Amino acid sequence: MVKTTLGINGMMCGMCESHMNDAIRNNFDVKKVTSSHSKKQTEVISEEALDEGKLKEVVEKTGYQLTSVETEPYEKKGFSLFHR
Repeated sequence: MVKTTLGINGMMCGMCESHMNDAIRNNFDVKKVTSSHSKKQTEVISEEALDEGKLKEVVEKTGYQLTSVETEPYEKKGFSLFHR
């Protein structure tokens, strides 16, 4: 699993976040996507790393500006009643 954090300029409200989430979901095979206009970022969880060229194309087609792409391994945090 891979977590990709996108820096995005231009999102102004919750509808912008929804628009960005839909654009990512419609163009990539993702497990989860969340956007925050106040943080100016979108976080994407996927099985494989996403193509940065295609990310830039998809984001800019929506009218926003991709300012950065950070990728890191992602491990799902499980819930356990038994802490050690």
